[in-house]
Amino acid sequence: MPYELQALIGTLELLTVAAAEVPTARVVPLAQGLALIPVTSAVLAALQGDGSVRKPVAGAGFGWHSDGFELRLAAWSKAGPVVCVEAEYFGGSGTQRAAVWADGRVVLGPLTIGEFEPVPPEGTPISRALRWIGARTGEGGTDEFASVGLGAHRSTGSWVPGD
Repeated sequence: MPYELQALIGTLELLTVAAAEVPTARVVPLAQGLALIPVTSAVLAALQGDGSVRKPVAGAGFGWHSDGFELRLAAWSKAGPVVCVEAEYFGGSGTQRAAVWADGRVVLGPLTIGEFEPVPPEGTPISRALRWIGARTGEGGTDEFASVGLGAHRSTGSWVPGD
């Protein structure tokens, strides 16, 4: 069964304020006081600014970011850290990328794990980024990804309330 996610993750309070600037953005509460904004095509279009998608730069590492998107992340991160994540899996293999923005800049990452690469001892990129913003492992040794509830839906669009 496939899994794909493009999202922003931060505290519920921070993302609620951030989403107020983007009419198409929806905030979905997660465990441990965190929340996510699914980066759907509508949200991405609203955040693109002038619409020019640029090549990944040393700080970002996400090919779908535009200058406008990164400027918003930088601004929001001045109020608290924002994690940008993407994951795509099918049949147990896939890719994951995460970066943490804080104080207006990228402070962790981008962290990437490619298809068929082993998970490093410190964990997956998303779990490491979540740990950086305070997420904890769950009971029974579940990683941060699972303990905050990122396995609740299998696609970015299914996180949007009412869809």
